[in-house]
Amino acid sequence: MDGIVQAWVDGWVVSRGAAPPQREAWGFTVDVGQIAQVSRHVFDALGDGVDEDAVRKVADAVTGAGVWLKVFQDPEIAGKWLGGGWWVDPEPGYLMTVPLGGARAEAGVPDGYRTRVWSVGGVTRVLVAASDGSLAARGQVAPTGASAVFDQIETVTAHRRRGLGSVVMHTLQAAAAATGARTGVLAGTPPGRGLYESLGWHVQAPLTSAKFVGPNAG
Repeated sequence: MDGIVQAWVDGWVVSRGAAPPQREAWGFTVDVGQIAQVSRHVFDALGDGVDEDAVRKVADAVTGAGVWLKVFQDPEIAGKWLGGGWWVDPEPGYLMTVPLGGARAEAGVPDGYRTRVWSVGGVTRVLVAASDGSLAARGQVAPTGASAVFDQIETVTAHRRRGLGSVVMHTLQAAAAATGARTGVLAGTPPGRGLYESLGWHVQAPLTSAKFVGPNAG
């Protein structure tokens, strides 16, 4: 899918309230402004199309803790391109997409749960709360024209296998489709991949996440 990385970056910055992305020859730089994530470098290529030399060059130029790299290649491959001072998440993420045409929200949640849906600043959020008011599941989506980025999808461990994740995703997909978005994009984890694939999502590329912690970090 052409433009999938830019679609993900554009929606992610809206979802997280990050700075507008800066275009680089190899991809995008996004300033986030958090201690744990000051900024991130996202490479605009997938799989075998990722330029090893470009990744090495960008990684070698990083000297400040809290800078992240996002490389759409398997960690066992991309992790070997990084020098000292980098922590590499050993589990791959997955860049995934889904067509949004005809998306509909599900009727409701199981007994004992309640949902709340609201939109602020171009981001729609879904909350599923348990009977005691605690968090059971959540998620958010940021439409940016023809695409919409799904983000921070979570079901609390004690409330899994009750269909709550499906409720959240169907609700968000319907909300995104209502804005005119035609394609959903997300970066999923291994546990989330099964849920997304059951809802029609497809993996476009693996994702390596790496954080610079400094050469002297334990």
